Parts: sequence; C-alpha cells; structure tokens
Amino acid sequence: MEGEPVNVNEFQELARQALPKMYYDYYSGGAEDQYTLKENVEAFRRITFRPRILVDVSRINLSTTVLGYKISAPIMVVPSAMHKLAHPEGETATARAAAASNTIMVLSSVSSCTIEEVASSCNAIRFFQLYVYKNRDVATQLVQSAERNGYKAIVLTVDAPMLGRREADIKNKMILPPLKNIEGLVSTEVNNCVGALDASLCWRDIGWLRSITNLPILIKGILTREDAIKATEVGVAGIVVSNHGARQLDYTPATITVLEEVVHAVGGKVPVFLDGGVRRGTDVFKALALGAQAVLIGRPVVYGLAAKGEYGVRKVIHMLKDELELTMALSGCPSVKDITRSHVRTEHEKIHSML
Repeated sequence: MEGEPVNVNEFQELARQALPKMYYDYYSGGAEDQYTLKENVEAFRRITFRPRILVDVSRINLSTTVLGYKISAPIMVVPSAMHKLAHPEGETATARAAAASNTIMVLSSVSSCTIEEVASSCNAIRFFQLYVYKNRDVATQLVQSAERNGYKAIVLTVDAPMLGRREADIKNKMILPPLKNIEGLVSTEVNNCVGALDASLCWRDIGWLRSITNLPILIKGILTREDAIKATEVGVAGIVVSNHGARQLDYTPATITVLEEVVHAVGGKVPVFLDGGVRRGTDVFKALALGAQAVLIGRPVVYGLAAKGEYGVRKVIHMLKDELELTMALSGCPSVKDITRSHVRTEHEKIHSML
C-alpha cells in the first residue's frame, strides 16, 4: 500500500505489517468459526440509503450528547484490552487521541495502563468498563478508583461470564501480560481475566453495583428485546448493543441487525449505543438511522494505534468523522438529529417490497 492510508481498512493492513503475528491475531480474531466476526461487517453492506436531495447542507453539524456530555461526533472509543501490545504508550496514547478528537474513551478493566495513568494523561470525559471478578471487592475497588479519578460512567460488560473460545490465541499460545488495574487486588494466579470472571453475575447484581457507586451505569452486551426491557427495569442509564466484537458467542447476529429490536424495546427510556463492525462513516450513519445515539469503535482504534501511535488513532477517528460528514451531506441531513429511519432501507424491507 503506497502513501498515507485513505480509509480505516487500510489501517488494518498497516497494523498487520507492524505487529507480531500473535498480537495481530489477538486483536483481529473472533470466536470459533468467526461467523459473527465477518457478519458484523458484512451486515452493514446490506443496508442501503434513501438520500433526500435539495436540502441545505452547506453547514453540517456532527456533534451530539452522551449522558449529557457534548462530543464532536457520535463516535466513541470502545473499551478494548491491552493497548501496550499495539504500541508502547498504550492507553495513554489512545486517551490523548480521543481527547484531541473531542470524544469519549471507555477505558477497559484489562488495560495495560492504570486507571490513574490514563486519568492524568489528559483532560477529557472518560468512562470506565468493568468486568466483575469472583472476588467482588476487586470490582468495588476498581469502580471507586474510577470514580475518584474523574471517570463519568461505568460500562458493565455482561456478555462474558466466561471467556469465548478464540482459536487463533489457542494456536499461538497467547498469554496476556499481568493486568495493571488489578495487580495486588487479586491473587497472582488469577491475574488474567480468564479464571477470575464471576460467572454467577445476574440481574439482581445491578442493584449491588448501583449501591457502590454514584456514577451512571451502562450495560454492554445486549442483543435481544427481552434483555433490553430487563435492563430498563433495573435502572441502567444506557445500553450498548454489542456481541463483544464477535469474540464471545459465535453465531450471535451482527449488532446492526438487532439494533432496531433493542431500540423499540427501550422505547426512548434510555439511550442505545452500538459497537461491532463499524469501519466507515456510512456505517455510523446507518446505526444512527436505526436508532443508535452513537457508535463505539474498537479494532479500528487499535489498528491506528499499532500503525502510527496516537496520531494513528486521531487519524482513524478523523477519517470516520469526515466520511460521516460527507454521508450526511449527500443524504440531506445537516445535523445528526435530521438522520431518520426513512434515510435507510434494510434487507428485510427490500425483500418485503419484492413480495
């Protein structure tokens, strides 16, 4: 590939060249047959546009709000593990890029920089992603540390009672380095997220989590109407429609295909976000048209980081923003609130119109 990358997919190729195979496979891979991994991306391609013309699009406003915080575009940084495997500066570089892009980063529990290091790296609105370990005191200490260090919300991952089967990692004998945030909090032999996850975590524990923090709680990993309804009943502040980047249960649907089901179930009570398969500004637009408040990007961030450090992450976010801006202009939407359901046509509707 010659010259500067012109889209996010080209960053993936740069990352593949830059990283040791073991680490590239760790970031890029999914569970088992990787059906969902491919589907997360492919499902976006089956949604087409219904652009409206002769709308004044001389000024485009990408900005939106998330839990009351203004961000420059509806694109946030998903929590993902171990950024130092991609770049020596790790999550501090990612955090600075998100801050420079005026958006929100969600820091992973299993980051390679600590909650404190990321907080002191730059000024920004940040959220913290939580895994609950068998030793509940660990979760309590993580949440309180995040709150103390100025993080504004807790994103609870609920699709990992145990870790998915990622066969590339098994083949490569991939072992995660010790987890910085929980060093000293759990015994050394379980200082890897596999053995220590609490498989007993259930709905009533959301009450426990709410009792240990004043921060709003978002639930990440919902794929059905039933669970979306339950989530609103237990008082979460938002829902992330996610299949964990296709790294947990294979043959879950692509997130974009179940977004509407979740949005309808929630009925506007709380905001709904989406991650999984977002590689283009057109994908962001499609998610917004189907009811998402914003999307979160995971692998593209890591690929940018691996290829070009903090600058690479900034570039990836900037590319997606530029593409989204163009998509909005060409679809007749001067602001994100102008993006409506009637601006897209799903595969289901195409089949329906043929009948």
